[in-house]
Amino acid sequence: MNVFLIYFNFYSMISLKFFHTLGIDLYSRGIFFAKTIGIISKYWFICRKLNIPFILLGCGSNVFFLNNYSGLVIINLIKGIFIEEKLDVWLLHVKSGEIWHDLVKYTMNIGIFGLENLAFIPGSVGSAAVQNIGAYGLEFKDICEYVEITNLNNLKVYRFKVKDCLFGYRSSIFMYGLKRKYIVTAVGIRLNKKWCSITNYINFNIKFFTPIKIYNVIYNIRKSKIPDPKLIGNVGSFFKNPIIHLKLFKKILFKYKNIPYYKMLNGTIKLSGGWLIDKCGLKGYSIGGASINTKQSLVILNINNATSDDIICLARKIRIDVNNKFNVCLIPEVRFIGKYGEINPLSII
Repeated sequence: MNVFLIYFNFYSMISLKFFHTLGIDLYSRGIFFAKTIGIISKYWFICRKLNIPFILLGCGSNVFFLNNYSGLVIINLIKGIFIEEKLDVWLLHVKSGEIWHDLVKYTMNIGIFGLENLAFIPGSVGSAAVQNIGAYGLEFKDICEYVEITNLNNLKVYRFKVKDCLFGYRSSIFMYGLKRKYIVTAVGIRLNKKWCSITNYINFNIKFFTPIKIYNVIYNIRKSKIPDPKLIGNVGSFFKNPIIHLKLFKKILFKYKNIPYYKMLNGTIKLSGGWLIDKCGLKGYSIGGASINTKQSLVILNINNATSDDIICLARKIRIDVNNKFNVCLIPEVRFIGKYGEINPLSII
């Protein structure tokens, strides 16, 4: 422990470049790997003692570091998949450090279906719950039975039923009120044995639906639109698809008859953020080393050693141009991390 404290006294800095998928070359005071909740708690207490910030990452696929981070970065490696078979359902208990897409592949390979629409979404199982990930008509909340969180102060475990998680569009209670001293350590997933396809969101062009066919189509679509972050830095969708009221939608529809949209159950309308960006003439637009992906404009790419300022300036231009043209406000999906912790992205861009 004394060696550890000396390490901090020298203000050593460790590169973050390979621990977040945007790949910006910034630094933190330390990066540590944790395979147990006890180890995570230990580092959390160290950060409190030294009065420095603490952040827990899975794959780093939904964070945008704005500056060098003055605290510790802990990589969650808590693993484990436990399956219980019931008469009509499969019940999965999955530790938060598991890779989400690896979980999807694993269940498909052993004949448990229901996650195929969420294939090839980057990140860990823990972040899937925090963000309420979703794609092609399915969200995490739709297959979630519960989420387990642990209090880092006393290691007490609490189980939240799905109705208590306050899941919204790319949000949950774990993203806001319960993030300071609690972390997601496991999730419960419920998958019906009687499989039903979810195919109303896109044209799959398939005659006879099977889970494997749907998985392959979605995997190939996502792979064709979003570059491998190991080759070209990105966080997937930088912005959320905007949800607007019917009155504003009718005004936009009057002028743009072919606008793609999706009617929500509460009467609001979800628009394609990528389409809005394209209509502003921004497809492929670049600032410094940052560029808008030509195949999916919600994705910002680090194509040539982009700085955080490059990303900020490009994201700001996207928001201003879309708002000026459509009166629609794009909200970042990615978490903005400043020197001392998370920052409201709208205060930056």
